[in-house]
Amino acid sequence: MEQYIQPFIDVSVDVFKEFLGCAITAERPYLEEKNAVNAWDISAIIGLTGEARGAVVISMKTNLAAKLTDILTGTNHTGLDDEVVDAIGEIVNIIAGNVKRWLEEAFRLVISLPTIVQGPEHSIKWPHDQARIVCIPFRIFENQVFNLSVAIEAVKGGV
Repeated sequence: MEQYIQPFIDVSVDVFKEFLGCAITAERPYLEEKNAVNAWDISAIIGLTGEARGAVVISMKTNLAAKLTDILTGTNHTGLDDEVVDAIGEIVNIIAGNVKRWLEEAFRLVISLPTIVQGPEHSIKWPHDQARIVCIPFRIFENQVFNLSVAIEAVKGGV
């Protein structure tokens, strides 16, 4: 499993550095319960299909989502407006797209467009029951945290 998770860590660090000019630090990954209710306000989800299936989800609080959007757009955001929702969707899209290249050494994959879930204490319905969900917490701006959750399962016979 670690060989599939490390690319997500490496790509996330690179994307935040190059795309946002922000340093992030990965904390210890852990297995997340299916249908867990989280303290996050927004999650952006990218589905994976092909020779593997699963999803990549980035989740954070409103204030962090707004701050990241401020950096991207140069304008001020205080809530989960359309621009913030689009920005968080684009961040997970860039991460998933870059990881897809790494994972295609083992699997041919297709990624979906981002889907956004908002609201305090929302939960994610993962697409299948067999894959384990690995949650990678990242620290940013010294005291803020967001999660990147990943579930990938090889599919016999491909698409």
